[in-house]
Amino acid sequence: MIPVYNCAGFLAETLEAVLAQALPMQQMQIEVVDDCSTDADVAGLVKQIGHGRVGYYRQPENIGSLRNFETCINRATGELIHLLHGDDLVKPGYYAQMQQLFDTYPSIGAAFCRYAYIGQSGKTLYLRDAEMKQPGILEHALLKLAERQRVQFCTITVKRAVYEKLGAFYGVNYGEDWEMWVRIASHYPIAYDPAILAAYRLHFSSISGQSYSTAKNLKDLQWVMQAIQQYLPETEKQRIYNRSMKFYAHYGIKIANDLWYGLKNKQGARTQVQEALRMHRDGLMYWKIAKLYTKMALNITAFIPRRTRN
Repeated sequence: MIPVYNCAGFLAETLEAVLAQALPMQQMQIEVVDDCSTDADVAGLVKQIGHGRVGYYRQPENIGSLRNFETCINRATGELIHLLHGDDLVKPGYYAQMQQLFDTYPSIGAAFCRYAYIGQSGKTLYLRDAEMKQPGILEHALLKLAERQRVQFCTITVKRAVYEKLGAFYGVNYGEDWEMWVRIASHYPIAYDPAILAAYRLHFSSISGQSYSTAKNLKDLQWVMQAIQQYLPETEKQRIYNRSMKFYAHYGIKIANDLWYGLKNKQGARTQVQEALRMHRDGLMYWKIAKLYTKMALNITAFIPRRTRN
């Protein structure tokens, strides 16, 4: 299921990556769910690329990403659901490997893989660290996933019955999936494959990117951290919360650097820094901030690639 909104520039590549490894129609549904995009004729693009193999549904009105994800889940007819954003990619072998994990470990509620971060042009920027060396059930999945976001939509396939039991995404538009993956891990084992089978695209025009200049990304993440507490053992709640706050405070400084080096957005960078300091403070953070502010004062804008997602 491919939720889209104003990402037509990437959608053809996304569809082609799926079609290259698609199972027969009777075994695998492929459908684009369009939240009233205005950037292109999405229906025409789906018809051109899909040649009848890809379904298309357009919302009667723009309802926002969370409800569009819910529509995807409700319209899905298969036992396993993969929500693949229209600007992300699957790599060869993704669906075969996910199926293998579900066949090997029938008790799992979801399975995900290692992935690459790619830029707007599709070039690989860097790789996500592996969670384990061999495919299998992820040990201590609840605590690992609760500490920080380790999963992207493009990497994870979930049993339809799990979504039906646990409900849909809610609360915020940045980090809403983090809460979901933890919710699933609190009820089911989760499997993992260290092969790089998906690609998450980084670009400032995405929903994630649009939240950076106001620090809404950090504010939403703090909401998610609070929501995650309900799934944790009492003995782990404070430890996990403190580690998450520290990790994402430093992440905020990385985003501040991206806003300056990539967009020369001085105010956005400062807003990220201010919110990060509300979350956590340590000597390393102050050093990073001093370095950034010095470069902003000297108007140094040479771009240095940095991580822009957790």
